[in-house]
Amino acid sequence: EVQLVESEGGSVQAGGSLRLSCAASGYIGRDVCMAWFRQVPGKEREGVARVNKEGRTTYAEAVQGRFTISQDVAENTLYLQMDNLKPEETGMYYCVARFSGGYCYWDASDYPYWGQGTQVTVSA
Repeated sequence: EVQLVESEGGSVQAGGSLRLSCAASGYIGRDVCMAWFRQVPGKEREGVARVNKEGRTTYAEAVQGRFTISQDVAENTLYLQMDNLKPEETGMYYCVARFSGGYCYWDASDYPYWGQGTQVTVSA
């Protein structure tokens, strides 16, 4: 069984940076897509960044140029570097994974494996 455990989030002021990590255990293999989703109060859960089995990264338009997703394949760890954070990005951030050939999508329902979530708070 795959388990995903996010690092503790944090609180920053607007314009600040945070780095999240996600440790994956269990069978991961190579045909995996890993991604970060977030749940902002009052909004639907949304994809933020993803990386497919070939290492290709894709970002939501709202975070393009400010967030960077990366992974340490040997350590089965996923990262999300978040720069120039905005107050409206306060919420729960989740590490997610799917197999099925390692293809990535933005629909949360396509990801069967979720971490417990970590809180990110950005103050004005």
